[in-house]
Amino acid sequence: MPPPQPSWGAPPSGYAPYPLMPPPRRKSNGPMIALILGGVVILGLGAIGVFAATLNNKVKDAGYSNYTTYSPTLTNPTTSDATTTTTTPSRPSASRTPSSSPATPAGPKAVYALADHPFLKANFGANTINGCGLPAMDYSPAGQDRFLRAALPCIESMWKPALQAANLPYQPVELHIVTETVQYPCGTVRPDSTARYCQGGIYWTANAYAAERNPNNPNHPGKYLGQLAHEYGHHIQWLTGMLKASDRAQYDAGGWDTPKGLDLNRRMELQATCFGGMSLAPLSHGAVPMDVIRVGLSDAGNRGDYDIYPTKDHGTPQNNATWVDRGYKSNKASECNTWAADPGSVS
Repeated sequence: MPPPQPSWGAPPSGYAPYPLMPPPRRKSNGPMIALILGGVVILGLGAIGVFAATLNNKVKDAGYSNYTTYSPTLTNPTTSDATTTTTTPSRPSASRTPSSSPATPAGPKAVYALADHPFLKANFGANTINGCGLPAMDYSPAGQDRFLRAALPCIESMWKPALQAANLPYQPVELHIVTETVQYPCGTVRPDSTARYCQGGIYWTANAYAAERNPNNPNHPGKYLGQLAHEYGHHIQWLTGMLKASDRAQYDAGGWDTPKGLDLNRRMELQATCFGGMSLAPLSHGAVPMDVIRVGLSDAGNRGDYDIYPTKDHGTPQNNATWVDRGYKSNKASECNTWAADPGSVS
């Protein structure tokens, strides 16, 4: 029988291929300082207004685009902070050191690491939930949209506590249903390709999944849930900082399509598959019918780099099956450390 359709797509448009160029070299501007200072005085007040307008025009959660952990925070004074004046006795008083306000605790921050990432050092896992009301499956784009949007809150509610326990940032993923060729932050996505993840968003190509006709990829709700779980695995990588660390490593290796870059890409994709298995694990305790879970697992194990595909960037189907099963049976992020795995298990 012919092999299944390609898996989740190849970079550079497959997940989030951020260009990581070195910072520009500093130049000496000594002779220009006198001229610049005069301009600064004139432009200062105008710059304040432009800066405020720029902040107001930023998209929601812009601090996460381009992997910045936090957006700028502005503190506005209030009238209750007015200064009061008191009189002091005429007699000398003992000197004392003014008390300083305690430092604001550092908030959650992404960690840009791979094999030694703290999220992979402890037994963080997806929490069990009591139920997940999925609608009857309709394979039209609108029907897929309803099904996926019903499943996402369940997946998010399982992962959010794990990220909070690890002191890592969290934000919900955004789902975009793609039915025609569109430009998105990571390039171009075509409706006949498979789903893409980019900068906090899943770009779901509904017609491509409905058109799959293969005994190993039945048109079953489990296939859609399993693929959603894989794409959400990329969201976990993005939130934790592992996706950016992987991009940096690929850049240092000379690009994603070099031998080292492809090795890193397979490790990244197979970890998303493993995280996808972790997402399915809590849902199997009565929240979702078991036939949906079983098809989701088998679908993940039937995708990957078959011999007919020249670019080996997602791992073999056998390794995809191994990693999704490992994530499902363990429900531990520490078991999804593909970055430290031997080369054979990520081939």
